[in-house]
Amino acid sequence: MSSRSSSGSGSSSGSGSGSGSARTPGAAEPSYAHGTGTTPLLGDTIGRNLDRSVATWPGRDALVDVPSGRRWTYAEFGAAVDEVARALLAADVAKGDRVGIWAVNCAEWVLVQYATARVGAVLVNINPAYRSHELAYVLKQAGVSVLVASQTHKSSDYRAMVEQVRAACPDLRRVCYIGDASWDELLTGAAAVAPDQLDHREAELSCDDPVNIQYTSGTTGFPKGATLSHHNILNNGYWVGRTVGYTEADRVCLPVPFYHCFGMVMGNLAATSHGACVVIPAPSFDPVATLRAVEHERCTSLYGVPTMFIAELNLADFASYDLSSLRTGIMAGSPCPVEVMKRVVAEMHMEQVSICYGMTETSPVSTQTRMDDDLERRTATVGRVLPHIEVKVVDPATGVTLPRGTSGELCTRGYSVMLGYWQEPERTAEVIDAGRWMHTGDLAVMRDDGYVQIVGRIKDMIIRGGENIYPREIEEFLYGHPKIADVQVVGVPDERYGEVPLACVILREGAEPLTLAELRAFCEGRLAHYKVPAGLRIVEDFPMTVSGKVRKVELRERFG
Repeated sequence: MSSRSSSGSGSSSGSGSGSGSARTPGAAEPSYAHGTGTTPLLGDTIGRNLDRSVATWPGRDALVDVPSGRRWTYAEFGAAVDEVARALLAADVAKGDRVGIWAVNCAEWVLVQYATARVGAVLVNINPAYRSHELAYVLKQAGVSVLVASQTHKSSDYRAMVEQVRAACPDLRRVCYIGDASWDELLTGAAAVAPDQLDHREAELSCDDPVNIQYTSGTTGFPKGATLSHHNILNNGYWVGRTVGYTEADRVCLPVPFYHCFGMVMGNLAATSHGACVVIPAPSFDPVATLRAVEHERCTSLYGVPTMFIAELNLADFASYDLSSLRTGIMAGSPCPVEVMKRVVAEMHMEQVSICYGMTETSPVSTQTRMDDDLERRTATVGRVLPHIEVKVVDPATGVTLPRGTSGELCTRGYSVMLGYWQEPERTAEVIDAGRWMHTGDLAVMRDDGYVQIVGRIKDMIIRGGENIYPREIEEFLYGHPKIADVQVVGVPDERYGEVPLACVILREGAEPLTLAELRAFCEGRLAHYKVPAGLRIVEDFPMTVSGKVRKVELRERFG
């Protein structure tokens, strides 16, 4: 059968799907798609790719740090990265050494990201929300030898927490605090390293070398260190940027955290691989600072998880900001309510906004909507597979590829799949099978047009008296209630049915109280009876990860 151009599928026979059987005439098409394209993958390291951008766009803006008022052209940015890279060489950072960064968004974060790539070190991203116990685990598990950290931010005293754990981390031999004499001292060492020494180090590097460890925000046990190569994240950033049409004329506002793939890959690498400019609006998310940065820097692209866009749209003076420079942006991290997407397109001028789906272990993006997709595809799906990546939907119990239109576990394969979890082969084998398919743990449906819909997490699925309930479906429906600003649905124990759905609701500003009876009346006749929430909790906010994902496990623990 011929491939479907609308789905980007280079195969519909299932031969690459691992289904183990040929398709019979008249059978439903399998849930498998292979992203094809005429442009090959990049074979560069991150440092060599940056060199190309510096040579091509030396006078264009590369980085703007709005809070500090600093800005760099590509020529200046390249020189600043080289200075930090030479400083790392002077500090005896060897190829493969782990350099940790525990900091909020700032220009130094970006410089360290590219400098570690230049010298062949492995950058270890540490969540700024971590406290001493979690910090110690990451420093020891990754064997971090040099740590770059913020000094303080809001209620976090990073210096004090480092000192609490330093003696227990034998590999940690140097700590530099941004904005402190220790950072200046590190940079001073660069003068003793000649440029050809840096060139010699770069010549030793391969695009397949590990360059980054990102610890996943797991809900049970210690976090796992997803280990990613230059090839993984440079190509993923490049294709994300290419899909939204980035050029040297684009200015990308990044209120999302750099410690996460959303910021450092989909943001920084997507921008620099296309000559675009990275704009840092604030050290951490601030809706006012974000819209001010868009207005003053004339940003063309804005990133965020849905809760960030909701916060921006709900500002009392939202209409006063000039956002006319925006054309695109990326939403990811969690499902976007339909009504929010409509407002982003209409009121924020982001007609070409793109939805991305992925996970840290896949660099992160596997599927993405395109610039010319209609509103339905941008609101009901997470797009179709990117070039050079395969996706399939399988029965979680058997691994058999399911027909299109059937819910199952989404799996992905290709250049984007991580090298593995750092020093944890057993945990790696739990998610990457013998065929190098990454099992995402997400429930998905592949439509006939090849576009993918995320139904929910396998672990989030509610089983009520034998009926499978997907929280996202209920959440999407409840967003239509005039009193509801945001909602999360979780399963809670029930003696009769085992589990029942509970709605956790944030009310719109100024809304009258909402009762369970009123909520159930809103659902009656419009949702199947077993999907109607059995309970209601009104909350001020949701427990979140620093990357903007709702921690449903905490909601279940709180109200279960």
